[in-house]
Amino acid sequence: MSEHGAAPPATQQPESDPPVGGLGARLMRRKPVERLVAEGGQGEGGSLRRSMGVWQLTMISIGATLGTGIFVVLGEAVPDAGPAVVVSFVIAGLTALFSALSYAELAGTIPVSGSSYSYAYATMGELIAWICGWCLILEYGVSVAAVAVGWGEYLNELLDGAFGVTIPDALAAPPGDGGVFNLPGLLVVLLAMAFLLGGARESARANAIMVGVKIAALILFCAVAFTGIRAGNYTPFMPLGMAGVSAAGATLFFSYIGFDAASTAGEEARNPQRDLPRAIMLSLVVVTALYCLVAAVAVGALPWQRFSGTEAALASIMKDVTGQGFWAVLLAAGAVVAIASVVLTVLYGQTRILFAMSRDGLVPKVFSTVHAGTGVPRANTLIVSLFCGVLAAAVPLGQLADATSIGTLFAFALVNIAVIVLRRTRPAMPRTFRVPLSPLFPLIGFALCLWMMSSLQPVTWVVFGGWMAVGLVLYFAYGLRRSRLATAEK
Repeated sequence: MSEHGAAPPATQQPESDPPVGGLGARLMRRKPVERLVAEGGQGEGGSLRRSMGVWQLTMISIGATLGTGIFVVLGEAVPDAGPAVVVSFVIAGLTALFSALSYAELAGTIPVSGSSYSYAYATMGELIAWICGWCLILEYGVSVAAVAVGWGEYLNELLDGAFGVTIPDALAAPPGDGGVFNLPGLLVVLLAMAFLLGGARESARANAIMVGVKIAALILFCAVAFTGIRAGNYTPFMPLGMAGVSAAGATLFFSYIGFDAASTAGEEARNPQRDLPRAIMLSLVVVTALYCLVAAVAVGALPWQRFSGTEAALASIMKDVTGQGFWAVLLAAGAVVAIASVVLTVLYGQTRILFAMSRDGLVPKVFSTVHAGTGVPRANTLIVSLFCGVLAAAVPLGQLADATSIGTLFAFALVNIAVIVLRRTRPAMPRTFRVPLSPLFPLIGFALCLWMMSSLQPVTWVVFGGWMAVGLVLYFAYGLRRSRLATAEK
């Protein structure tokens, strides 16, 4: 029995590395689950520390999910669905649920840092794992920069409302977006970096505080806006029919991206087999409940026709209901904290995915070097933070930010397939959580991910294709030859 969980039953033989063969066999070589778990937490020069319980893990997932979505997405979704946007949130939540069930099973079975990258490595082989990891780098890295840019906008709104001052455009936006250098975007990334360098426990504590603040801000919105609800605003409930509700649901799905963040903390959880599935499912329930509550109050307090073109919908509603700017300023403060929490947790996830890929030899070993004093991959954190900070400060993201969605959905789709494969290849492996009605539910999750991907703009597919091409070049030029599995076979 190891600290990582129960050993396989005696009748269940650990799977072995595939035999050495041609290029195809090398691309499909799998990393045994036992080896993944045995290596958990170990890096170059030190190891990650198991310091987080179910509460901290849940806060990581909520922190990565509950952010820009609820503060800006209503202005985009309500014109499609009308008051039935609440139903759209439920539909989007159910869509996310199928993939969340698959994540919960694999996180409890393979409790390591790499999230879907590691799950793919154990089930579908090295090439698919690399593609999945490359998608996650796109999802986490670019989304950190995109969210950091949004943080600067909310900071300006807060400063304007509270003090009547704003950061000059030249220092508040990147080139191409009307500015020269996005200073706030860089600052929030550096702030998150400082927390992460302090250690996983310390950054988890800071994140829990920030999550508490943003939940309080949303509950405050509901309490204040509730006084402005008019029954007539709910009729007609579905003015644009079910087609509008479905269209809004597709838009709102991206508000749920991030619930998988807890799975990147598999090697820093005290009891990962038990706590990771609980954290993933609990975070999805909390986020869905908050989204539906906020949406129901918002459309009751403001006629749905007036949401069109409104980015800061919640702040506008607070101002309309109370007739005072104070509440809008308070909500802007909550948004600033909310988005900072997203930057912190997503940056954390990015560093842990690169940690796992580095330990496998697919990216340079500097990313898996752990500082003995703090138990933090310090060089990894510095490199990723500086890269994302410069990206946020100096690059107009535009359509590139949309590519985070397709990268996420691709990774989600692979996780649903990984559950089915592992059930077939390792049926007797101990599982602390099992997806009900498998393989039906994972197949539904897979199909829903493909459907969501098909609804994205053609330019997003072009960007995604370019990113994949670069990733494959790097894999064949570096990862294929330096893979730890490759050296073990020689």
